[in-house]
Order: sequence, then structure tokens, then C-alpha cells
Amino acid sequence: MITLYEYPKCTTCRKGKKFLQENDVEFESIDMVKQPPAAGTLSELVERSGRDIDEFFNKRGKKFKELGLKERLDEMTNEEKVELLSTDGMLIRRPLLYDGSSVVLGFKEEEYKQFVNSQN
Repeated sequence: MITLYEYPKCTTCRKGKKFLQENDVEFESIDMVKQPPAAGTLSELVERSGRDIDEFFNKRGKKFKELGLKERLDEMTNEEKVELLSTDGMLIRRPLLYDGSSVVLGFKEEEYKQFVNSQN
């Protein structure tokens, strides 16, 4: 099952969701602000993505700046970062698309096309 973690008020998330709908992709949508991924799920997403955990932070977000995370991330362990991300969906870069093995972070149409093609 494909899961789209999104924030419904986010225009980038709406673009990603619309792309999936227009391409007849079945998916479960989860409001990441109301229901952020658990720490265990986030650890799995980071591992499966092959990306650095810092890329999962919404670095342009208000909350990221309010918490002064730009200065603090380098001092934090990966476990602390995962725990922090799991407490507040606004800190997570979005949308986040996951099918059990592949992770797509953010919305870039070309990456979504590749993801959709890999599902067939």
C-alpha cells in the first residue's frame, strides 16, 4: 500500500496528491500534522530512502526556524532527530511518499513519474 504523508493546506502536497489521483494511483493519505509518523516509522523511512536524516527536516518551515534547529542539528544524534520529527509533523519535509520500499521526499514531477512507473 502506498502512503502519502501530507499537510492538506500545503500547495506542494496538493500537487503531489493531484498527480497521484490523475495517474490513478491508489494511496492512503495521512495528515502528517494531525498524525505524524512514529519514530520507528521515521527510522525506517530514513533507512529506505538512502538519504541523510537532515534532509527530512522542513528547513524552510516556521517551526524549524522558531526552534533554532539550523544551529542545533549538527549537535543532535540521529535518534534525537527522529524523536523530534515524530513529535511534530510541521518539522518534516513534505509531501512524503512511501510504498514499503521506496521513499520520495517533496514533490518533483519527474520523481513522481518514476515512482508511478515502478508500481506497474
